[in-house]
Amino acid sequence: MTDFVFLFPGQGSQSKGMLDAFDGIDVVNRTLEEASDALGYDVSALIRDDADDKLGQTQFTQPALLTASTAMLRLWQEQNGPVPMQAAGHSLGEYSALVAAGVITFSDAVKLVSFRGKAMAEAVPAGIGSMAAILGLSDDVIGELCTTVSDSEHKVWAANYNCPGQLVVAGHAAAVDRLMVAAKDAGARRALPLAVSAPSHTPLMQSAADQMAQRLQEVTFNKPVYPVWGNASAATEAGVDKIRAALVAQLVSPVRWTETVQKLSNAGVSKAVEMGPGKVLAGLVKRIDRNIAVAPAFGPDQIESSIALMNAE
Repeated sequence: MTDFVFLFPGQGSQSKGMLDAFDGIDVVNRTLEEASDALGYDVSALIRDDADDKLGQTQFTQPALLTASTAMLRLWQEQNGPVPMQAAGHSLGEYSALVAAGVITFSDAVKLVSFRGKAMAEAVPAGIGSMAAILGLSDDVIGELCTTVSDSEHKVWAANYNCPGQLVVAGHAAAVDRLMVAAKDAGARRALPLAVSAPSHTPLMQSAADQMAQRLQEVTFNKPVYPVWGNASAATEAGVDKIRAALVAQLVSPVRWTETVQKLSNAGVSKAVEMGPGKVLAGLVKRIDRNIAVAPAFGPDQIESSIALMNAE
């Protein structure tokens, strides 16, 4: 069996009906019921119908996406899928990875990310912050532009180092707007505003980080059964106090996804499973290092074929 990793997606991978392919599967239904019991509302209806257009609101997006990833993970486990050697999650996906590694229970995690989403939404009032994806410039150039266009009142920072040639910036909306103009002038292929208002992974999330630091102390953490990579450090931590600290740091620090994938490749990892809806991470990994092949889990048939692939020599 080849050494492989689980990769868990973050916000942006969610979609209405993202568990439709798993309709009628008991372990998936039980996961949805557990999430609904923990949160006090019907998570199954939210994901299936999204009648109130809440799936795009971060306080609902986060628990819904974690639930979807955990449901897929549990079906993988029920079908005797192999245990990975490591796990990594992009932003919110770090919580899904910690559930998979036994650090926190799913019930605790879904309540934590619901709290996290509310704290993030409250940290910066709607319309004050924004995020944008910059394509076709180096990280260093974008970093310099962030410094250039920021002033004492309006600042923008690198937020997600997604892959070479793709970096997400976040901060005050006025500074992000200036950054997009400056990036295009500097030769960026595209500069796209994202449909989010919370400037994630920047110092503007400090109040949310402070709230999470306190909330995390109220939850039992266990040592991981396999290493989980932290977004803020692009490293693994075994101690529960350091894992808690990593989740706090994650809110105010950029996601170092490119570096994480490079380190996995350098360690000899050649296979991964994207344990969640969509294929965003597969696309990013392909642009970072083609030596890692990412298999999907976005349906029962895909899980079955990915289990066979991970079990292959």
